[in-house]
Amino acid sequence: MADFSNKVIYQIYPKSFKDSNGDGIGDIPGVIEKLDYLQDLGVDYLWLTPFFVSPQRDNGYDVADYRNIDPMFGTMEDLDNLIAEGEKRNIGLMFDMVFNHTSTSHEWFRRALAGEKKYQDYYIFKEGAPDQPPTNWQSKFGGSAWEYVSSLGKWYLHLFDVTQADLNWKNPEVREELKEVIRFWKAKGVKGFRFDVVNLISKPEIWEDDFEGDGRKFYTDGPYVHEYLKELVRDTGIEDYVTVGEMSSTTLEHCIRYSGAEEKELSMCFNFHHLKVDYRGGDKWKWELMEPDYMELKVIFEKWQMGMQRGNAWNALFWCNHDQPRIVSRFGNEGEYWKESAKMLAGMIHLMRGTPYIYQGEEIGMTNPHYTSIEQYADVESRNYYEILLNEGKTKEEALEILAARSRDNSRTPMQWTDERYCGFSDTKPWIPVSDNFEKINVKKQKQDRDSILEFYKKLIMLRKEKEVIARGNIEFMEVENAGVLAYTRCLDKQKLLVCCNFRDVESQMEFTQEWKSGRKILGNYEENHKNNYKVLTLRPYEIIVLEKGEE
Repeated sequence: MADFSNKVIYQIYPKSFKDSNGDGIGDIPGVIEKLDYLQDLGVDYLWLTPFFVSPQRDNGYDVADYRNIDPMFGTMEDLDNLIAEGEKRNIGLMFDMVFNHTSTSHEWFRRALAGEKKYQDYYIFKEGAPDQPPTNWQSKFGGSAWEYVSSLGKWYLHLFDVTQADLNWKNPEVREELKEVIRFWKAKGVKGFRFDVVNLISKPEIWEDDFEGDGRKFYTDGPYVHEYLKELVRDTGIEDYVTVGEMSSTTLEHCIRYSGAEEKELSMCFNFHHLKVDYRGGDKWKWELMEPDYMELKVIFEKWQMGMQRGNAWNALFWCNHDQPRIVSRFGNEGEYWKESAKMLAGMIHLMRGTPYIYQGEEIGMTNPHYTSIEQYADVESRNYYEILLNEGKTKEEALEILAARSRDNSRTPMQWTDERYCGFSDTKPWIPVSDNFEKINVKKQKQDRDSILEFYKKLIMLRKEKEVIARGNIEFMEVENAGVLAYTRCLDKQKLLVCCNFRDVESQMEFTQEWKSGRKILGNYEENHKNNYKVLTLRPYEIIVLEKGEE
């Protein structure tokens, strides 16, 4: 497998990145328009979320045609141009493959509904009475995971929206169809692939009810998932491409296999355990608010970083994506310490062992928009759960407060380029409302500020490319019992870094050993020197300090 340890990947949600034609929807020519900005930032790959033909029930993750561009995003010629222009700037394109399910508008599913046995075998259909689903599993978007088709007398499985029918990976014809999709885009010059919820593709041998949860224990990291991935990668020749799997509710042991150097499955894995420390009830229930448990966050980071290191496997490092709230709103501070907390959170994750991902707008500290009415939301999951929360007895105000913290739309507001109307994203009203703070938080303003969050991200990217210890060094954690501080070292031969981060809006202290007396500060988010008596290091609110030691 190829080495991507010094690479940085930038995620683009095309619908919200840049509108080039004035229809209020971001598009592929808009991405081309901003390639110089991305080159200046220093990133190596662009991960684009799906722009394929889709009814957009789930913002493109309901694919109706894997090989054609949805007209709202542009044309195949536009895409060819994006690939070519990216190559000129040494930026590779990474496409998002939704292979767990298709849209019910896909030709395969339409032919299944028309009674063609071949295409019914492309999906998971089960016979049964109209009032008795095959199992009691729940969809991740709410309601039953099964939908009855009266004309067939059968139920089909949809782990997500009712319009997203799960594919039957047991069928070798399905696997071959999906391989052909990869080969098609490889021939176009695509350099990487992200596989959506790929650890859900292998369904169980026996279908049974789940009386303790929503059914995920039966289909997560299923019985043949590793064999399927090995086959997909081997038969499409993408062993040396950058590949990342989105892993839903997975385990460390499985991720060591998914991304282990000897396994020849994927380059790296996304896991989400660190983004559930503010979920009441943990993995099971995100629609209850609670303060983040920072001690649990520290435990999770140490477990996964050390475990993947021991297993010679690789992490994808991230805080944000198109499904997660903005991290500065979630674990940082939107007020007095907005800039400091955004920088601290960036440095904490970028300097760990793995490949960092930046989600559009993260590099300027974009926040949640704090919508105040359900009409402002576009996300199918958010709209579904708004009704569920009301039915459970929540008031409208309570339900909206939860959505303001949890909705996937928090990350899907238009990229804030300037302080002009519609934040420089479009000349017309965007498909989803702009965050109200775009006049304060935008690219144009931060380009003019040497102390900006944007400049901090540029330095982080530069350091990863310059210092092999960041790209390839081992990691070891310190201050394990200190709830306010996350600290770790990175070591490679005689090179050594110390990274110290304060989670709190008040000062925190940590032990500071004689070993680091000669350490040189190479990064921080406060301009003036820190308080240091070489016994105790005092970290200011949301402070990050990075010290370096070289050869003695």
